[in-house]
Parts: sequence; C-alpha cells; structure tokens
Amino acid sequence: MNKKQLRDLECLQQESEQGDFTLKLNWDTLRSRNGIMQNDFLHYEKGQLVGFVGLYDFGSKLEMCGMVHPEFRRRRIFTKLVNEALDAALGREAREIILNTPGPSQSGKEFLKRLPCEFAFSEYQMKWTPTELSDYEDIVIRPSREMDAETEIQLDIQCFQFLEKEAREYYQRIQFEHTLKTLMIEADGKTVGKIRVDHSEGEAWIYGFSIFPEYQGKGIGKKVLKKIVAKQHGLGYDIFLEVEATNAHALRLYESCGFKTIQRQDYYRYKEENREARSAHL
Repeated sequence: MNKKQLRDLECLQQESEQGDFTLKLNWDTLRSRNGIMQNDFLHYEKGQLVGFVGLYDFGSKLEMCGMVHPEFRRRRIFTKLVNEALDAALGREAREIILNTPGPSQSGKEFLKRLPCEFAFSEYQMKWTPTELSDYEDIVIRPSREMDAETEIQLDIQCFQFLEKEAREYYQRIQFEHTLKTLMIEADGKTVGKIRVDHSEGEAWIYGFSIFPEYQGKGIGKKVLKKIVAKQHGLGYDIFLEVEATNAHALRLYESCGFKTIQRQDYYRYKEENREARSAHL
C-alpha cells in the first residue's frame, strides 16, 4: 500500500469503529507490505476509501479482516471485497483461512453467518498496567543475528506448529518489517527462545514469544517477560500483547506480570467451497 492509501485506511478505520471495539488491522504488517502478492483489497467511491479487506499471512494460516464505512453499508461492497480476498487466499497453500471480527461486533458476526465458517477461537488483546517487577536481572536477552535464523525457524516449528516450509517463508517475510525487532533468549549458555517487539506510535507490541519445549516450565518465560516489560516501560512505551483464550498458561503468566484484557477478537475457520456456492450464501 502506498502512503495515501495508508492515510485513507486510517480515516476509514476511525469512521468504521463504532461502539466499544477495535478492528485488528495489523498496522505493522500493512506498513511493510512489499507488493509481491496482492493482500489488500480496496474500494473507492468518488476518491474516498469506503471499503477494505486485508489478508495476513502467518505461515500456517491466512487471516482476513476488513470493514466498510457505515454510510456505504448494504451495497454489497464488503461482499465483493471478501469474494476477491477469498479467491486470492484459496489460490495459496495455506493450511487454513481464518476470518477475524472484534468480539463485540454484531454486524461482523451477522456477516460471518452467511459464510461457510465455524468459530475457531478467541484472542485477548492485553495492556500492561504499572506493576512492580523484580527477579529478572539474571536472564540474558540479546538482538537476533543472521546466525540465529535456523533457531528462529525451529522455534516457530516446535512452538507454533508451523510446517518447515511455512516457517522459512515467514522468517524471510518478517525481515521486511522494519519496526519489528527480534530478541533471542539465552539460558545455560544456549539460545533457548525468542521474543519479538514491534514499536509503532508510542506503543510496544510483544509477538512470537516462544521457548523450546525442553526449557519450558523452568521460570525462564516469566523472567523474560518481566525484563522486556521493564525495558519498554523505561523507554516510555505503552505495552501490549495478544494471547489465545485457549492458552490458559500464557494467560496466567501475562496476568501475573500486570497485563489486563482490553479487547477480544473472535476468529472463524473458513470451510473451503467453490465460488458459485459461496456466492449463493452471500
């Protein structure tokens, strides 16, 4: 997306968010699109952006999220954009396609009822509230280097169930996300995990937090999280992260370090069918 389209999209998001919810548009990814594949589907009316659907590639799955300006709804604009995005998504090798809607959005849920999809999981967006943090000084966290590429790939395979091909492609793609920093975690003189931090507009978002299975359950994760949060807080950032509701262990870990839920996103798994059948539903 070019700079004008990004500005237009910011305006559309502001106009479209109604009530107590926020659309998950993954702005760090949008700003770093390389244009190799079509992932953004836009609809303009008289020079005004009134509809958007975006695809987000996370290795083993493609996520989809979008919106239409409130004054342009019920004109099948969103249906057209979703069809275009689904056609593009079905032409790729992703194992699953996930459609995202904010938890409180009734209009989003009503639209998804017309698609062949089923509820998959909920994800909590959490924000850190000032909490005293200690007992993390002995943990070693350092910037990722080229020599860490294979370790990062294996962490995504072992901790996030990526296929090897997916993990390697994902690693290459995130090199273009210049606001995202990958940090490696060390214990017993070995690299045992990673954590990624994205900075944007005064916010720090934590992603891809993973530790090799054989090093889990030893208290390393909690110390890492405390150290990262203390560092980002000291730099003046508001700190956020996301966690699936099904990951109870991670949820308890984040809550114990001062994170509180501020939003919920619901995800639905798309069940593939042909274009004609889909059009009949929509």
